[in-house]
Amino acid sequence: MFTGIITDIGRIARIIPGGDTDYLIETAFDPDQFALGASIACSGACLTVTEKGRGDSANWFRVSVSAETLSKTTLSDWREGMRVNLERSLKLGDELGGHLVLGHVDGVARLVSVTPEGDSHRLVLAAPADLARYVAPKGSVCLDGVSLTVNAVEDQPEGEAHFGINIVPHTWQNTTLGDRRPGDGINMEIDVLARYVARLSTRN
Repeated sequence: MFTGIITDIGRIARIIPGGDTDYLIETAFDPDQFALGASIACSGACLTVTEKGRGDSANWFRVSVSAETLSKTTLSDWREGMRVNLERSLKLGDELGGHLVLGHVDGVARLVSVTPEGDSHRLVLAAPADLARYVAPKGSVCLDGVSLTVNAVEDQPEGEAHFGINIVPHTWQNTTLGDRRPGDGINMEIDVLARYVARLSTRN
């Protein structure tokens, strides 16, 4: 479990194809501080550390990604040299700075526009039709692993929902959201509370 507070920006150092696709990710994390089998959220996807080590220029860890995960996330678009948001899993007693995030990507949102507003940036994204009902003003959403608050929502005729997010300068500078351009896909995880409320509301 995570909070959506990014603590490092890693870099895809190597992609290793196979039955599953493996990624070597360079990181500032100390490999002595996490175990093999530990969970690390990589741009919102909870992945398991299978190897780790220290390199000449950076520390690194290795993860395996299944075909199912590649088909449901943006990880299939990862390329060597690309930056990724990283967060280690919560420990009991850690500060819950964002909101509860599972690291289970629900779908891919599409970035519609990026507009500077003062020192911040306003992003408008299109939520897929099957996730649109879970997005509400002042609710939480996780985008590429970042915990964010929804400012406004507009339903679209095709069933999608366009929603606005305000990115303050600290978040802009310390995550990969500033790397994204209109048309890009972004990993989206809906608020777990919204998921259960929706489930309960459909029960007879």
